This record gives sequence, C-alpha cells and structure tokens, in this order.
Amino acid sequence: LPLGELAAVEVQEGPVQVSREDGERRMGIELNVAGRDIGSVVREAQAAVRERVALPPGYYLTWGGQFENQQAAMRRLAVIAPAVAALIFLLLLATFGSLRPALLVIFNLPFALAGGVFALWVSGLYLSVPASVGFIVLFGVAVLNGLVLISSIMQLRAEGRPTREAVVVGCDSRLRPVLMTAAIAIFSLLPMVVATGPGAEVQRPLAVVVIGGLITSTLLTLLVLPALYGWFEGERVPAVELGMER
Repeated sequence: LPLGELAAVEVQEGPVQVSREDGERRMGIELNVAGRDIGSVVREAQAAVRERVALPPGYYLTWGGQFENQQAAMRRLAVIAPAVAALIFLLLLATFGSLRPALLVIFNLPFALAGGVFALWVSGLYLSVPASVGFIVLFGVAVLNGLVLISSIMQLRAEGRPTREAVVVGCDSRLRPVLMTAAIAIFSLLPMVVATGPGAEVQRPLAVVVIGGLITSTLLTLLVLPALYGWFEGERVPAVELGMER
C-alpha cells in the first residue's frame, strides 16, 4: 500500500538531528579559539549575547565544552590552593619549631602573588587554569627561597652571632644561590612567553605568572625579609646594610 494513499507527504526543511541533554532538547553552537584564552572569549561572548540577543520564552543558554571544564578546574583549585598553603605552613612550623620563622617564610607568598598579578595585568592576560597552576609553582619557588635565607640566618644565630651580623652575613652568603635559582627559572620560561604556535595560549599565562612573581619575590626576599627578621627579633636592620662587602 503506497504511503501517499494514507497521508499527505511533503518535503520540508528541519533539523538533521534532535539532540537532548538532561531530558531537554538542545542545539549546540561550536567554535574554536586560537591565540587567546577561552575565559576571556566566553566573557566577551556572554556580554554580546546579553546586549544583542533576546531569547524566546522557554529558551536559555549554557556555556560548555572546554570552558565548562575550565570552570570546574578553577573551583577545584579554589579548594586545593588554600589547602596547599596551609600544608606548607604546617611543614614550615614543624621544620622550624617556632611560629615566627614560619610566618617570615610565608610572607614570601604575598610578594610572589603581587608580581604574578601585575605581570598578568601588564600582559593583558586573565586568570585561567594555566595561570593558576603558575601561581602554585611560583609559591613553591618563593617559599624555597625564603626557607634558604631564613635557615641560613637562624644557623648563624645559633652559632652565637648577633642579630644584625647574622642577617647581613646570611644574606650575603645566600645572595648568589637565590639569584641563580630565580634567573634559571626565568630564562627557561622566556621561550614560553614569546611562543605563538599551537598551545601558546596555555603556556604563556603560566610563564608570565612565574616570571613576574619570581622577579618581585626574589627582590623582596633579599631586601624586605631580612629587615622583617630583624624587626621580629627586636633589632632594626637597615636595607642598606644588606649589601655587605664580600
């Protein structure tokens, strides 16, 4: 029995397929991002949609794909990063057996954070998952530099040196190791900063954060941290004295 005898058959345009998600019909619009981070592109797209698109009743927009995965990763990092900082502080407290030196080393984190945020702002980048990973790497190096310096000063104090002399000699003896550690990391990351090929949008934020944070944290480690140690010990150590002659 021909179908035409039972119903009127017409050819009309329609969707190739009907997709569903969570029990609702959905239509996907896909795009690829190159040369920029996904977060900034989505933010601009969301602003443009709010200004120019009026959705019919019953319709709504969701942003998925890599952006959705990025947002989930950022939420996880928001929990992991404070937990890591607390763990680092507890390890420092167990290492030194005293609250003051542990706090002094932790003071390096704001120094590093300021440099990383400033570097992102200058380069026009946004906080993304690669940048967040860069901050975690940066905090590890900054804590290590502070640990090396404070440990050296405390060792000299244990030998009976006065506070002022211990700070000056300790800074002098650890100047080269701290600078070399920062310089090696900075120069090794420079190719990632100027990279333009595939994956550069992931590499560049990480490298920019680490380089910017290392510059500020290294300088402030050698200048501010010793002065804070002297202040904690009840004796002022002017920054000009920290450049002791070899």
